[in-house]
Amino acid sequence: MVNNDIVYEDTTLRDGEQSPGVAFGRDTKIAIFTALRALGVRWMEVGIPAMGGSELAVIRELLERGSDLMLIGWNRGKLDDVVQSLDLGFRAIHIGLPASDMHLKHSVGRDRGWLVEQARTLIGVAKDRGAFVSISAEDVGRADPSFLIDYAGAVKEAGADRLRLSDTIGILSPSRYAAVVASIAKAVPIDLQCHAHNDYGLATANTLAGLEAGARYFHATVNAIGERAGMADIAQVALCLRDFHGVDLGLDLTQLKALSDLLAQATGHAPPPWHPVVGDNVFAHESGIHVKGVVRNANTFEPFDPAEVGGTRKIIIGKHSGTEAIRYVLGEQGIEADAGELRQCLGAVREFAMEKERALSAGELVAIHRRIASEAAVA
Repeated sequence: MVNNDIVYEDTTLRDGEQSPGVAFGRDTKIAIFTALRALGVRWMEVGIPAMGGSELAVIRELLERGSDLMLIGWNRGKLDDVVQSLDLGFRAIHIGLPASDMHLKHSVGRDRGWLVEQARTLIGVAKDRGAFVSISAEDVGRADPSFLIDYAGAVKEAGADRLRLSDTIGILSPSRYAAVVASIAKAVPIDLQCHAHNDYGLATANTLAGLEAGARYFHATVNAIGERAGMADIAQVALCLRDFHGVDLGLDLTQLKALSDLLAQATGHAPPPWHPVVGDNVFAHESGIHVKGVVRNANTFEPFDPAEVGGTRKIIIGKHSGTEAIRYVLGEQGIEADAGELRQCLGAVREFAMEKERALSAGELVAIHRRIASEAAVA
């Protein structure tokens, strides 16, 4: 059962920018922020103040531009970081701390006792300043389940508003991630947030599983960008919540394709054509029986209307096309071909596609038809 008051917190400007090789300058960061706002995002994790320099200047500007939004500053589990974010004017902060023994030992050189005391101290400082406090249980996939419950109880008692359950290296299956969420939700009355990475391709599935198990908040990014293999994709999560659970996140879904294109330009990496929801091939049809069905009734081979996400339906002419696709594309060019011309065009199209190892443009199809019609006239 999914909560009806789910909160989406976008982290494109924080975890997304941590994609290897990606760096957003001031203008790009402002453009992404503005586009996310237009989408309807009200919660955003906008950066890491401790980076200082130009990043800090952009964060200050975002805080001014987004005074009506809930903007979150990400912090290491250090007092100086937390104080810096509070001094900047963040009304909400996140404190990143590891929960697994492996991360405690190798990332920060500490133990569980230190973790609990440090969490209590930092939460207390932030709550004394009136901030909304989110805190991590990082690497939940390798954390002791009983300790996770104890830790959740400790941060709740200290005053934390939310516990982020981070599958930091994406090693949990949906059922295992749901079990982590459910066990904590049952034991401790604290809001939980899903933060799932995509190392096994399960970030979106794990996010949905976590929400179904009782989490209220979730993280996602545009185009699933993020550390290593990325994380949950907001386009996918939003459509799944709408169509599978009847949950409206309050987003203008018609902006999704344009937002995806903006991130592709900003990162220099377009999602693959088969990327769900926003990929260029999602509403592209080539094979004969598919085109025939879509032309007659789009629902035959499309789960939702492309216009709902700002996409466009495309009929592709290529090796697997049938005469219906050729008729359709020629018709779009104002050409009415008879059955004989369509059959000849089909043969020529397949030979062209095999030789060139690609699909044909509408202009190339028109040229083939023109040649065939000309030869028929001479004969």
